[in-house]
Amino acid sequence: MIKLCAFADEAGKSIGEQIAALKKNNISLIEIRTVDGVNVADFTESAAAEYKRQLDDSGIKVWSVGSPLGKVDINVDWQEYAETVRRVCGLANILGTDKIRVFSFYNAYNEREKVLSYLTKMVRIGSEYGVALYHENEKDIYGDNAERNVDILDNVKGIRSVYDPANYLQVGESAEHTLSLLHGRADYFHIKDVITETGELVPAGYGDGRIKELADMIKGDKVLTLEPHLAVFEGYMKIDNTEMKNKFVFPSNGVAFDTAVISLKNILNKIGYKETGDKFVR
Repeated sequence: MIKLCAFADEAGKSIGEQIAALKKNNISLIEIRTVDGVNVADFTESAAAEYKRQLDDSGIKVWSVGSPLGKVDINVDWQEYAETVRRVCGLANILGTDKIRVFSFYNAYNEREKVLSYLTKMVRIGSEYGVALYHENEKDIYGDNAERNVDILDNVKGIRSVYDPANYLQVGESAEHTLSLLHGRADYFHIKDVITETGELVPAGYGDGRIKELADMIKGDKVLTLEPHLAVFEGYMKIDNTEMKNKFVFPSNGVAFDTAVISLKNILNKIGYKETGDKFVR
């Protein structure tokens, strides 16, 4: 069984717009990242509680906090940063999820021991709050390629894994290699596709991420989180700090989001999945 989730801030800025986009596309899970341009790490506790109330009223559950934790220079003041980690873990509790997406630090390729140490400490902090940390491969961080991602999973006790096919392609890895090495170790997947030659982001199945193969290899129950990046959205530069290259132009963020959902659902249908309620079964 597969369930879909999404970074709904790519469809709309406000929590109301995000809820509407999810309900329109029959998606009952959200990986919450920004609301009205404010990153989840900067939510007030009262705002987080209000978003949770509105999501609950709409039948939508926070699957994960799409946090920027670990998306900082490795030479960050650890004692100060640990308080940021604790704060985000507290927000996860308010939002009703036991999952936080994290990264493994910039300027860290030659700082293996420090990376592993900091991630281990972050995992321990998360455990104090009943929260697990899910490492995502992201360009320019320590764990951006397959080898270093495996290193993290092998040596940071308790850390989990998010597999992003497009991010691997953007650092020169092949989908064939990363799927064979890391698909089975992924706890869930971010669905984003890219054309390797041009670097253009495209709907699932239009690029080189082998999204169809990724989905077909899934055994048991998994969640696929749509993070299509098909249009510039509120807060994007604060999140990524890079130029977004898109092959297709859409009249609105909502249309881009809908297209991303349709493309993924078409892939699931082609490999024998049937949409039943908010689930896909075969």
